Amino acid sequence: MKNSLSNRRKFLKLGIAAGATALIASGGNILSALSEPENKETGEKMKLLTPEGKLVEVDKGHVCCQPVGNLEARQGLPDKKMVMVIDLAKCRNARKCLQGCQKMHFLPPHMEWIKFYLLRDSEDQAPYWFPKPCLHCNNPPCVKVCPVGATFKRTDGIVLIDNDRCIGCKFCMAACPYSSRVFNWEEPKMNQDMKAGKYSPETSTPPKVGTVSKCDFCPDMVRKGELPACVTSCPNGVFYYGDKNEDSVTNGTDTVRFSELLDSRAAYRFMEELGTEPSVYYLPAVDRAFDYKEGFENLSDEEVALYKKEARITE
Repeated sequence: MKNSLSNRRKFLKLGIAAGATALIASGGNILSALSEPENKETGEKMKLLTPEGKLVEVDKGHVCCQPVGNLEARQGLPDKKMVMVIDLAKCRNARKCLQGCQKMHFLPPHMEWIKFYLLRDSEDQAPYWFPKPCLHCNNPPCVKVCPVGATFKRTDGIVLIDNDRCIGCKFCMAACPYSSRVFNWEEPKMNQDMKAGKYSPETSTPPKVGTVSKCDFCPDMVRKGELPACVTSCPNGVFYYGDKNEDSVTNGTDTVRFSELLDSRAAYRFMEELGTEPSVYYLPAVDRAFDYKEGFENLSDEEVALYKKEARITE
């Protein structure tokens, strides 16, 4: 573990200091600084992104990472296919779902795994609030571009990140068409017990500086027979979560058939034309429970102005 983290820090430090041209031109000198005695050059080059967004090229043998561990976390929940349904008619931008998510995963206030947008389908229609977690695609571009197998898709459809393997190259962030991933720039604030805890991709805790993180669909909660924090924290029942194979989803109050909910409410998947096949479905904002302006409560004037600009609201 210590060797892996040391290698990752060396790589990131060198990447910040040098651009792609300098790294490639200097060849063996810089590569020898990256490597530990057990690493061998393979002759196969790999391009990575540094924390500053510079493209660098290194020998694949010098990209060190942890061996694959916690096989149970990588395999997924047996015979399950986890899905989420978000009812846009019920969302008022309360952000309680985000607060619950941040508390569960020890995230600072500025790190948001659920992002909120104010959308308007046309100038003749009223705006509506649109919460967006990771969509846990069945055909995830992020998995295909990860050079070290840090991000992976499980048999239950959940896409996770193994931060023991993540080297912080940000390829997955660039590949995600939904901008669902964030970079951990700073050391997380945790008590000593949490810092000393055993890391698991299923909990995403304890978080690690210099790695990428995102909504993990809370598979650890499913193992305990509980719902994700975003579902239980929402005061309006916006989020339904469940198993597609069982054809059942719940928002903590109402339990419904997944297939019937999609059919009766004309559900859709966001930007489905990209071929990513998301596991998150949206119910259209029909017969809305709240006026969109209620979502401006507790927001600064600057934030309200930005939301209005994005939704093309001129009033």
